[in-house]
Amino acid sequence: MAAELTAHELIAQHRPTLDQALEAIRTRAYWSPHPEHPKAYGESGSLGAAEGKAAFDALLGTRLDLGQPGTDDWVGAEVSPYGIDLGVTYPHADIDVLLPAMRAGQRAWRDAGAEIRAMVCLEILKRISDRTHEFAHAVMHTSGQAFMMAFQAGGPHAQDRGLEAVAYAYVEQVRTPDAAEWTKPQGKRDPLALTKQFTPVPRGIALVIGCNTFPTWNGYPGLFASLATGNAVLVKPHPRAVLPLALTVRVAREVLAEAGFDPNLVALAAERPGEGIAKALAVRPEIRIIDYTGSTAFGDWLETNARQAQVYTEKAGVNTVIVESTDNYKGMLSNLAFSLSLYSGQMCTTPQNLLIPRDGIRTEEGPKSYDEVVADLARSVGGLLGDDARANALLGAVVNPDVKARLEAAAGLGEVALASREIVNPEFPDATVRTPVIVKLDGAKPDDEAAYMSECFGPVSFAVAVDSAADAVELLRRTIRDKGAMTVGAYTTSDEVTEAVQETCLEECAQLSLNLTGGVYVNQTAAFSDFHGSGGNPAANAALCDGAFVANRFRVVEVRREA
Repeated sequence: MAAELTAHELIAQHRPTLDQALEAIRTRAYWSPHPEHPKAYGESGSLGAAEGKAAFDALLGTRLDLGQPGTDDWVGAEVSPYGIDLGVTYPHADIDVLLPAMRAGQRAWRDAGAEIRAMVCLEILKRISDRTHEFAHAVMHTSGQAFMMAFQAGGPHAQDRGLEAVAYAYVEQVRTPDAAEWTKPQGKRDPLALTKQFTPVPRGIALVIGCNTFPTWNGYPGLFASLATGNAVLVKPHPRAVLPLALTVRVAREVLAEAGFDPNLVALAAERPGEGIAKALAVRPEIRIIDYTGSTAFGDWLETNARQAQVYTEKAGVNTVIVESTDNYKGMLSNLAFSLSLYSGQMCTTPQNLLIPRDGIRTEEGPKSYDEVVADLARSVGGLLGDDARANALLGAVVNPDVKARLEAAAGLGEVALASREIVNPEFPDATVRTPVIVKLDGAKPDDEAAYMSECFGPVSFAVAVDSAADAVELLRRTIRDKGAMTVGAYTTSDEVTEAVQETCLEECAQLSLNLTGGVYVNQTAAFSDFHGSGGNPAANAALCDGAFVANRFRVVEVRREA
């Protein structure tokens, strides 16, 4: 088909956005082209709140035909954590047909060059952004996030992370010039002269293995990093969270076709219940890149067995906060309470272990004992979630039965400082909504260590009593080294403790937040400025997003000719 989007049009529309993104990753200053407020949508071709909800409702019970080759069945069994049966079916692919079709368009995509690929990616993101309200409902009803979080994290924040990956990909590809004239003097003889061409060459087909909790936020970085570097991308969503990524694939295929490229450069691999196709796909020789977010067990399996591919994993960790002293006690408690409650703790960045000296901490209100700190934190969480409407807006829904089981089991691990309670969501009465549990543990007891040194994903936190600040720092070091951490936090007014915590995080390669008492939380990161994960401890082997995340998705091939 003839291209409907010309290179000139794409560059004119999107080059300024790319340039701003390049400046943002250079300065690490705040910037986003994607509005966070729902009222910002509804103009200039974007869907407003009513239109987005209607578009989502129209998807329910339908077949999402992507026009992919090799479709041999229709699959889909998503049930919203809020109790709605989505009823959407998706193409099931004969991989032996789909993968060759995906490879067919790679030559033209490679030859298009880094700038055009970036512009096409930005057009995909723009169209997704215009449908943020629709995507928000899709994320909400597959992840269990409350609507506002699904709107922001699943919409503009995910889009920012995708754009950030495109910017990094562009920088790495244009680091080497397209061509060079090379001349070497030979004294009295004629100089040696060569013309050299340098072409970024993609690895092959990239596989994105999606997660249940943040399908777009965790899926977009790998998807757009691979696509922008010339690779075809096969998206394998989590079986409980297919819809947001299926919609993404549909938009990408439409844009690719309109820009004159093969739409099969992006495709969906939905699976039958219990089929488990990720393992089979991961070791296919055609798959040369894998992006994965999920359990440590499968992440480790991928790193060990998918030897033909470059594997980027975000797995599990035990996130830790040291509470040694503070000059804003109420602010600290409020900040921690929000961090523990947001999305029912179902974030890879949510704090789990709070290390508190058993002799207590220093505050501007005077000394507070360990028991007082834990009781005050429990009251702060209880106050934050005391109103059921506000609690539903913060907590969302428990994403799956495993989280609920861990939450219920945690109460038997130690003394319960804050019991979890059930909340009814009047709009979605079938939703499972639970407030966090806080359990007291003793850092000196081996039985307690077995609990706090294991990840307990969900609304579960352990207040771990330690002998001293030095012991807290040593336990932090051991936790990062042995279990990994996506985030580390610390509250201290001591320069000595600050230095010790900072040095530990530098040596063990973990991202640190110090003394957060306002509207920034340890479990939130901003694209273009914050790094999500470090790639340097067992929680993840990659960071979102840095040069290392994109540079190994392509290779530069040189062609030399005598001038």
